[in-house]
Amino acid sequence: MAKILGISAFYHDSAAALLVDGQIVAAAQEERFSRKKHDHRFPKHAVNFCLAEARLKPSDLDYVGFYDKPLLKFERLLETYLAYAPAGFRSFMMSMPLWMREKLHLPRVIKSGLENQFKKRIVFPEHHESHAASAFFSSPFEEAALLTLDGVGEWATTSMGIGRRNKIELTHTLNFPHSLGLLYSAFTYYCGFRVNSGEYKLMGLAPYGVPTYEKGILDKLIDLKDDGSFRLDMSYFNYCQGLTMTSGKFHELFGGPPRAAEGELTQREMDLAASIQKVTEEVMLRCARHLHKQTCLNNLCLAGGVALNCVGNGRILREGPFENVWIQPAAGDAGGALGVAQFIWHQLLDKPREVIQPDAQTGTLLGPRFSESDIRSFLENLGATYEHIPDESLLCDRIAELLATENVVGMMQGRMEFGPRALGSRSILGDARSEKMQSVMNLKIKFRESFRPFAPSVLRERVHDYFEMRENEDSPYMLLVAPVRNDRRKTVDEDLVGLDKLKSIRSEIPAITHVDFSARVQTVDADRHPRYHGVIKAFEQKTGCPVVINTSFNVRGEPIVCSPEHAYRCFMATNMDVLVLEDFVLLKKDQPDAKKHEADDYLAQFQLD
Repeated sequence: MAKILGISAFYHDSAAALLVDGQIVAAAQEERFSRKKHDHRFPKHAVNFCLAEARLKPSDLDYVGFYDKPLLKFERLLETYLAYAPAGFRSFMMSMPLWMREKLHLPRVIKSGLENQFKKRIVFPEHHESHAASAFFSSPFEEAALLTLDGVGEWATTSMGIGRRNKIELTHTLNFPHSLGLLYSAFTYYCGFRVNSGEYKLMGLAPYGVPTYEKGILDKLIDLKDDGSFRLDMSYFNYCQGLTMTSGKFHELFGGPPRAAEGELTQREMDLAASIQKVTEEVMLRCARHLHKQTCLNNLCLAGGVALNCVGNGRILREGPFENVWIQPAAGDAGGALGVAQFIWHQLLDKPREVIQPDAQTGTLLGPRFSESDIRSFLENLGATYEHIPDESLLCDRIAELLATENVVGMMQGRMEFGPRALGSRSILGDARSEKMQSVMNLKIKFRESFRPFAPSVLRERVHDYFEMRENEDSPYMLLVAPVRNDRRKTVDEDLVGLDKLKSIRSEIPAITHVDFSARVQTVDADRHPRYHGVIKAFEQKTGCPVVINTSFNVRGEPIVCSPEHAYRCFMATNMDVLVLEDFVLLKKDQPDAKKHEADDYLAQFQLD
C-alpha cells in the first residue's frame, strides 16, 4: 500500500493532500486551521489533519512531494534581479532572507515539519506539472488537452499539453515575465485591491464598466498572437525589479496613480476592470482554440490561478471548440499539493488510472468533519440554545422554511471543501428571490463591498430552466459563469451606469443576477451533496424556485470556517439569523448576548482589513 503526501507551501495558499494507493483520502489548506488568510507557511496543521484522517504517522509515508522545483525558481529570481540590476536591489534584499532560511533548504524544512520521522524520498516536479496533474488525473476523461495558466511557477506562466490514461505531457510553455496572471494582478493592484486575493473583486467589478481601455491594453501593454501567445512591454510593469506591480509609465497611460486601498471606486476602475477582463478572456479563448487545433481532442482540463476566472471559463465552454471542460476545483497553488501526489502515483510510479465519473475528486469534500457528539459538547459548554433535528427530511424542511422567510443561514455540515469555493458544506445561504438580500448579505453579513455579486446554487436537474446552460450541465465546483435565461429576466433601466446599476431588479432571482445578467453557477446533485440537495429541493417545494444564494462561510479578511468554534464565532459576530451545525439548528434571537453588529465592530474585533 503506497502512501503519498503532497505539499504546497511558502508562496501562496499552503496546503497538504494525501493519497493512499492512488485514492484521495484528504486535502486541506493551512489557512483553515491557522486562521491566517492565504497562509503561506509550512502546512503543519493541514499535514497533521491528512495523516490523522488516514491514521498514519509521518514514518508510514512512502513518498512526499513538493509542488515545484525551488532551485529552478531561485535561478529565475537571480536571473531576473541581475537583468534589472541595480533597480531591483531593495526587492532582492527583502526576498533573500527567506530563501536562505527556508526555500533553499526545503528537504530539511519538510523533514522537520514531519517531526524528522520521514526518512524516504522527497520528489520535486515542476510547478505546471503539478497543476496539470491535479486537473487531468481527477478529471472524468480518458484523454484530454491540458491548459495551465497562472502568475508564474519556476519559469513557465502558461503550459499546454496532453493527458492520456495515466500520463501527462506538457508540450508548449510561455515563460516569465510574460504572464497572463501577472497582467491581471497588475490591474488588480492598480485598481486598489490586494494582489493574490483581490482578483475576484476585479472580476466582480468588471460588469459595472465599459471596456474603453481594451484597445490601449492591446496596443501598448500586450502583443497578442492568434495562438494565444503574447509578449508584455515590461516598461509598463514593476514586478520584476520592484515592490509594486506597475510603473510610472503604466500610471501615465491610464491617467493617474493607483487607487488607494479602500478609496472611492470611480468609473475609471470599473472601466479598467471591464477592459482587462475582456483581454483576459480573449487570451484564454485563443489558447483554447490553438490547443484544440494541436490536439484535435474533445476534452479540456484547466488549472492554475487564472482557471479561477470563471467568466473566462464560461466563455471557453460556450464559445470554444471543446465539447467538455473540467476545471480543478482547487485550481490555484493549493491544488498543487494534490497534483504532486497524483503525479508521483501515476507518472513516476506508473500506476494505472481508473477514470471515475463524474470525477475522482468526490465533490472536493476532502477536509475535516465533526461528529454529533463533538458539536453537542461544544454547544453545551457554551450554554447555547439549539434544537436538534436528527431526521434528515425534517432538518432539510426546517432549513428551507427559514430560507423561504428571508433568514440568512450559515450551514456547516459534512467534510470541508478543498479549494477556494464553499459548496454547501461551509456556506452562508439566502433566498435568491429576495430583492434586498444581495445588499443585506454584503453589508450586514460579509462586511464587504456592496458591488460584490453572489453565486447561485441550483438543482442540477433544473439548471437549464434558469441559466443558459445545457440540460443537466454539470458545474458542481462553481467555476463557470453563465447568463440568466432571457425568459427569467426583467426590463431594466439601460441609462444607469456604474454602481447605480445595482438599483435595477434584473431577474426573478435578483440576489444572484449580476448587473450583466450573469451568474457564477453551482449545480447541486444528490450524489455529491445529498443534504444540500435536500435543502434546495425542500426550498423548491415551498417556493417553486430551485435556486438559493451560496456564499462562503466567512467575512472579509478571514478564511472560510473549518470547525464549530469558527462557525459559531462568525455567527455571533455578524448579523446572520440562523446557524446550522450538522443536525443542530441555532436561532440568533435565542442566543445569550446576541446583538446587532456593524462592519467596523467586526473588523476591529478581529483586526481584519
